[in-house]
Amino acid sequence: MNAAAIQSKVSAADIPLEMIANDRALTQPQKVAEVSRQFEALMLRQILQETQKTVIPSSYADNSTTAGIYQDMVVNQLADDISKSGALGLAQSLEQQLSRQLSPTSPAGSGRPAGAKPASHPEADAVRPNHLNITKKFQPNANQHP
Repeated sequence: MNAAAIQSKVSAADIPLEMIANDRALTQPQKVAEVSRQFEALMLRQILQETQKTVIPSSYADNSTTAGIYQDMVVNQLADDISKSGALGLAQSLEQQLSRQLSPTSPAGSGRPAGAKPASHPEADAVRPNHLNITKKFQPNANQHP
């Protein structure tokens, strides 16, 4: 039996967050997209958990440990489903920003690497003032009232 033929295609969503960076099966854009989606899911979890705190306590509600665990599972699944749907849009925005920062050229399109410093121009230093010489002092007009 050929094991390579049985191997299924791995989705980035199936890989734990801490293992995404070292996974060679994923391309850089796939890693950025999945990290962005998981960050969005994390933010949604925080929002959903905070909204649960505002619920008025009731004697009819189950406040047991089991109910708390179940509620956490519901919040986690809901946050993951919302982030996978793309309805919020935070993951897409974050993915665009991260992709720009990871691109091999600078945003100005000059062909320099993204971290490269601009060349120094001695002529530019000659026109910069060494200090500010302020000779006029501000004096309020006597006719103006606050």
